[in-house]
Amino acid sequence: MEEQVPEADGAEGPGGGGPVIVTRGLVKRYRGTLAVDGLDLTVPRGSVFGFLGPNGSGKTTTIRMLMGLIEPTSGTARLLGEPMPRAVRTVLPRVGALIEGPALYGFLSGRDNLLRYDAVDPTADPRTRAARVGEALARVGLAAAAGKKARAYSLGMKQRLGLAAALLQPRELLILDEPTNGLDPQGMREIRSLVRELAADGTTVFLSSHLLDEIEQVCTHAAVMSRGRLITQGTVDALAARSRLAVTTPDPADATRVLKEHGVTDLTTLDDKVTGELPASDPPDLADINAALVTAGVRVRAFGVERASLEDVFVSLTGEGFDVAG
Repeated sequence: MEEQVPEADGAEGPGGGGPVIVTRGLVKRYRGTLAVDGLDLTVPRGSVFGFLGPNGSGKTTTIRMLMGLIEPTSGTARLLGEPMPRAVRTVLPRVGALIEGPALYGFLSGRDNLLRYDAVDPTADPRTRAARVGEALARVGLAAAAGKKARAYSLGMKQRLGLAAALLQPRELLILDEPTNGLDPQGMREIRSLVRELAADGTTVFLSSHLLDEIEQVCTHAAVMSRGRLITQGTVDALAARSRLAVTTPDPADATRVLKEHGVTDLTTLDDKVTGELPASDPPDLADINAALVTAGVRVRAFGVERASLEDVFVSLTGEGFDVAG
């Protein structure tokens, strides 16, 4: 963990404008099983960064290394410009986190759980503790249930309480591991709205999820993990910028032949709809393709370019299916 991240990666000290998370060649191996394999990740400051992958893809293991909870087998990780886990004592007070569900005292109320969390924070002013706790409870929609014992909370309420604990102090970085687990659709919408508010206030949010819909709705940037490896990363718009030509016709076989002749690749047919990938370099004129279809006797009922979803991107990159909305 002594190796320095190159300056070109933008690794800066506290208060800098560089990335808030940088990993290079990060590896974690458990008894011969490679959980994370050579991860090179860069999370821009001010982003809402979606860490996307199926359960078991290495997301939580990565987060645990970032937070200094486990040592990597090899490679480097920096949080807020500082090497982890060496700088864990100086970094973690600036980071809020909800990892693998909150650890709660079931015999205490929601409010008392937060009071205890706040009391063990050496940077927290005890004179304003009650106000901080009340504000955090209100922010996650638990003010009315603040006096109820945590053991009586539903899974969704426990998730909210864990998020409230992460919000007791202003944070430069908020790391959330599957924050909407156990929430009903309304609760999921509220958490997404809260994430947007935090980002607008200047907090960088790193959000791990197996739900494509969640990432697509709330994140500005994303990385895709599969079987411990990073497949791709970038802005959500750029990741989903890959567009496919779609032709609806009762003559799919003839349409496929014509499209192939014009350089369209990765052609698939579903019922009466043929889709394919337009070449990235020197793409053909769409009007010429349409004219060629008609000239070939293909009856074109619909013709156009469809924007790819993150689901399309994930399947095309990995060949795996994926949860869309849980």
